[in-house]
Amino acid sequence: MTVLITGGAGFLGINLIRHLWSRDCRQITSLDLAEFTYPEYERIRIVTGDIREPTVVAEALKGIDAVVHTASALPLYSDEDIESTIYEGTRILLEQSLKSGIQIFVYISSTAVYGIPNFSPISEKTALVGVGPYGEAKIRAEELCEKSRGKGMRISVIRPKSFIGPERLGVFEILYDWAHNGRSFPVIGKGDNHYQLLDVEDLCRFITICLMDKSERIDDVFNIGSAEFGTIREDFQAVLDAAGYGKRIVPLPAGPVKAILSLLEWLNATPIYQWVYKTAGKESVVEIRKAREITGFVPRYSNKQALLRNFEWYEDNRHLIANASGRNHRSPWKRGILTIAEKFF
Repeated sequence: MTVLITGGAGFLGINLIRHLWSRDCRQITSLDLAEFTYPEYERIRIVTGDIREPTVVAEALKGIDAVVHTASALPLYSDEDIESTIYEGTRILLEQSLKSGIQIFVYISSTAVYGIPNFSPISEKTALVGVGPYGEAKIRAEELCEKSRGKGMRISVIRPKSFIGPERLGVFEILYDWAHNGRSFPVIGKGDNHYQLLDVEDLCRFITICLMDKSERIDDVFNIGSAEFGTIREDFQAVLDAAGYGKRIVPLPAGPVKAILSLLEWLNATPIYQWVYKTAGKESVVEIRKAREITGFVPRYSNKQALLRNFEWYEDNRHLIANASGRNHRSPWKRGILTIAEKFF
């Protein structure tokens, strides 16, 4: 099987490339606007270009059997970039995939399509109510996938929880940095809510199932998350304990903190965006029974194991990212006013 991975230079992209390579899938193409800087560049075909350009996409699809569409734009981007990347990019990729005769298409959506949860666990049948441009664009991209079904292409739509693991930074880098420097860490609310995460290796395993399973049962929508998780306080405390300073999770009043973060987001003074702070103090769990019953998939990593795997990688590679910053999951985010707030913990 020859596989195209959009967003191949991203956090999920590189983990998926390594995962497929370890399972003898040796014909992989990466399509990404960002430069591919990993050592694996000699092992794969690299197309550097914009998913919003039909000619670039057509070139990337030459000789391809299956597509895994991970390319996206985080809520940190402008509304225009989010819309054009997520919706238009998916539209162009689907159209070009149909023209190229692609038979297997895996789209990585998000549990952001469910909006701010009012109950849990959330099943795949739950109404879709996106939060902000990102969640709304993901819903519209899923609708494009649904319309493309029945045209000779089997489409798996995966809605993963926030996935972490080696090389994941972004918002989680703040937790790891504070733990590394012997600080306590604040959480919104009491911290007694369950917030399901997902190890990137488990996500890669399920993507592989969707690629390799030839049956029509994979032509569907699936929630994916860890099977074992504690409360936010319990899971994040495991990282502070691993750092060895005896620091603790510090609960903060949810209402005032969310109001402050909303103002700071409007002022562009914090990297913590709406989806993060509005869901942080709530129960946030998706039902993963469908994936298990249809495919037999069982996640291997708990929340704590995933967080600690990521933290171990961070500790070993901290020197490589000391002065870096960006707007993706592979980079530390600019702290803004959080550089002042951290001094109080």
